[in-house]
Amino acid sequence: MISEVIRDAEERMHKGVDALRREYASIRAGRANPSVLDKVMVDYYGAPTPISQLANISAPEARMLVIQAWDRTILPAIEKAIMKSDLGLNPSSDGIVIRLNIPQLTAERRVELVKKVKKEAEEARVSIRNVRRDVNDKLKRLEKDHEASEDEIKRAQEEVQKLTDKIIRDIENVVETKENEITEV
Repeated sequence: MISEVIRDAEERMHKGVDALRREYASIRAGRANPSVLDKVMVDYYGAPTPISQLANISAPEARMLVIQAWDRTILPAIEKAIMKSDLGLNPSSDGIVIRLNIPQLTAERRVELVKKVKKEAEEARVSIRNVRRDVNDKLKRLEKDHEASEDEIKRAQEEVQKLTDKIIRDIENVVETKENEITEV
């Protein structure tokens, strides 16, 4: 029973780190990366749809993305969605493809992005701590219901704490990598 609780905690904590990595993939860091458009939704026949489901997105150059829609009639809606997003990109369309030139990040924008990265990291840390709290509550209930001894619960709580510390270090490494990517000129 205890091992199941710990396994569940480990799985939930790893999902938190994976979510942080996905979030960071959508933060523009100077280079053209198709994943920056992951959160941009296009109104396609009344339903918000991600661009990746409507078009092919490629990065032919280090500072350019090319979006080739499968249905050319949706190009104006894709342009509009990109302009409305908080990415700060200006699309240019020739009727066949949309080109997005990725400008060099300004010093102010880099500072903003680093703040955003740190905020996202803190949210990830909080979610990891919430998982730890939930698991410790489950373990205490097991002890209260006499399904495990006090010593077993203590060992399990120590194991959960070690797991939490390891995951927090993983988050710190992800944050450091992303910060270096953003501040690299």
